[in-house]
Amino acid sequence: MRQPLVAGNWKMNGSRDSIDELLSGILAGASSVEKAEIAVCAPAIYLPQVAEKLAGSAVSWGSQNVNDNDAGAFTGEISGAMLSEFGCKYAIVGHSERRVIYGETDADVAARFMAAQRHALIPVLCVGELLEEREQGITDAVVSRQLDAVIERAGIAAIGKSVIAYEPVWAIGTGKTASPEQAQEVHAMIRAKLAKLDADVAAAVRILYGGSMKPGNAGELIGMEDIDGGLIGGASLVADDFLGICTAAN
Repeated sequence: MRQPLVAGNWKMNGSRDSIDELLSGILAGASSVEKAEIAVCAPAIYLPQVAEKLAGSAVSWGSQNVNDNDAGAFTGEISGAMLSEFGCKYAIVGHSERRVIYGETDADVAARFMAAQRHALIPVLCVGELLEEREQGITDAVVSRQLDAVIERAGIAAIGKSVIAYEPVWAIGTGKTASPEQAQEVHAMIRAKLAKLDADVAAAVRILYGGSMKPGNAGELIGMEDIDGGLIGGASLVADDFLGICTAAN
């Protein structure tokens, strides 16, 4: 049985004081989370603070990105080796904001995915369609293309050592949410696609929903057969909201 994972993506938010308060709140309530694994993905500059605060706890942490190179003249980038040094367990790759705003291609995402695994990080591979792509009825084709870019370079076995996050781009930060049935449909498609290549990988890999999950809808979403948790944006910045999503997995 797949253990649910609820991972917070803080994006470019936070300060030393606010993060200390947020983590204190999460740690205070984490004991009420019986089933889900909890993780937070912080801005890179705050990872040392997060690592110190969460050391010895059941809460994992990770980065929001990782460069595909291990070292060198890449100003402003963060390598997998650097992230590992601060105890990161996860690294988000291919988030829609990285793809859309910063122009990361499917090939870029695949390279970053592989770099994360070279340094024993678990990639959280984000896939999902734009509003116009959903309206054109090509959601499955878009998500399949994004997955294929990684599978063709890293292999299906590498997917088994990752987490997938389906994030309908039209439902991120807009207040819109895919219905549980809409989300389940894409999650099931992803798992079926993987099963054609390796049934064991498909059965074991966790697929998260990443489109405006909140305490009020988390239980119904996570209750779907192929939805194994959430990649949480705005709600992860409020301890009570984030914990409400985590406890919904109980």
